[in-house]
Amino acid sequence: MNIRKGNPEDMKSVLELIQELAIFEKEPEAVVITEEDLVRDGFGENPLFQVFVAEVENEEKQKEIVGIALYYYRYSTWKGKTIHLEDLIVKEKMRGTGLGSALYAEIMKQGKKDGVRRVEWNVLAWNTPAVNFYKNSGAKILDDWQVVQMDEAGVNAFLEKL
Repeated sequence: MNIRKGNPEDMKSVLELIQELAIFEKEPEAVVITEEDLVRDGFGENPLFQVFVAEVENEEKQKEIVGIALYYYRYSTWKGKTIHLEDLIVKEKMRGTGLGSALYAEIMKQGKKDGVRRVEWNVLAWNTPAVNFYKNSGAKILDDWQVVQMDEAGVNAFLEKL
């Protein structure tokens, strides 16, 4: 297994993993981004995200991307610079191999290298294996905070009321 920073040529595989995660999370229709969006947004003049990819040699002796950890920087008024881990995805056939742990460790190493005071992410409450993994790693799951989002339709509806 090799973990490295992703590049534009990896975005087709990254998108496939994002789509696999959406299926796992029971929202396959929710993914609207394209490979072109990922290339533009991750590798343009002002990249909006960074990504680590995990690759292994497949049956055909070719390198195959089988996991990703996509993250970006945020700013906390209490802590300063933080990392937000948007997604840690491992192909289903590779789960339980230690690949997810290795990607997770790479994010923590990046946070330490960057001097961030917090690494944060969301996890679905029903994803018991992930919840247990994070708890066992020493992460705190905040029960008293709720994720708040407004989708594009909600933004438009809100602005129409102004």
